Amino acid sequence: MAAPIGPYTPVVRAGDWVIVSGQLGLRDGSLVEGGVKSQTTQAMANLKSQLESVGASLNDVVKTLCFLTDMDTFATFNEAYVAGFGSHRPARSTIGVASLPANGAVEIEAWAYVPQTRSSKSATQPSTLKRPKATTKKSAKRRK
Repeated sequence: MAAPIGPYTPVVRAGDWVIVSGQLGLRDGSLVEGGVKSQTTQAMANLKSQLESVGASLNDVVKTLCFLTDMDTFATFNEAYVAGFGSHRPARSTIGVASLPANGAVEIEAWAYVPQTRSSKSATQPSTLKRPKATTKKSAKRRK
């Protein structure tokens, strides 16, 4: 599994959601050779590994956010992306950017929906984010 190259958590569980930070085409700390196709293939492998570390899979992914440094490579990126997901097609946005960390050509972030059960909580899962309860005018007055 690729180690983060910055001060962030690579995968986080927030209730029923698993969010995977952007994955680059890094293997053993270096970009793989072969351009967008190879980097996308490796980024997908890294994404899969991050998901598996919390009991999720690529089939649980419902949304990806993809970044390309050269939109002329979009067709090549798509080929490797489709190969990585197989027949599964999450919603996706793809954005052209000026540059990416480590001089990457592609980065893939993913959101997966994995309903949590009390018995499936694992010590390997990052802490769950807690959302504040909505406050209404009536409930605010009762607390005063």
